[in-house]
Amino acid sequence: MRDTCPVCEQAAPEEFQVVKEFRYLRCPVCLATLMAPENRLDSAREKAVYTLHDNNPDDPGYRRFLSRLSEPLLERLPAGSSGLDFGCGPGPALARMLEAAGMKVALYDPYFSRDQSALASRYDFVTCTEVIEHLYHPAAVFRLLDSLIRPGGYLGVMTCFQTDDARFANWHYRRDPTHVVFYKEATLKWLADRHGWHMDVPAKDVAIFTKPLRT
Repeated sequence: MRDTCPVCEQAAPEEFQVVKEFRYLRCPVCLATLMAPENRLDSAREKAVYTLHDNNPDDPGYRRFLSRLSEPLLERLPAGSSGLDFGCGPGPALARMLEAAGMKVALYDPYFSRDQSALASRYDFVTCTEVIEHLYHPAAVFRLLDSLIRPGGYLGVMTCFQTDDARFANWHYRRDPTHVVFYKEATLKWLADRHGWHMDVPAKDVAIFTKPLRT
């Protein structure tokens, strides 16, 4: 890992916990928890884990899960808004749900939808569901996402907020070997302040960031 936290780029991460063969660090500034680089999977093994995820767009339970983000986001969006599902995975269920509500949604995923033209446009909204915990270079990705959102637009994020250090070792979210960054709500608030966004938490493990209008 670089000398500075890959989330905030402000300070060197400090030792946090060792769980079996996995070492974790904690940023003293943004409070992100970080898997040590030596424990990360290579790209082939990482993709193999992703293909095991059951993200069937027609599964009612999965759609209910995604509705924790889609419903509050749709309350904010004018009809016909255009968006990007960043990290859509092999089954872009959220994009289908938003399209059914009248939105236009482009797709991008580094493994499953590598259409670089999707990163050359600007959007009224961008969604990242179960994505940011996988990022090796989150600060760079958040800068990219900011550049893709029009002023007045929205970034919708879903990730399990890390809340209890005492339970971290046994936390189900930690046990996924592709999860390399764990965000406290305070971490996301730090990112919001860094980019000048307003942050709302409309549901458990959901954050919606509003990019301000600029004159």
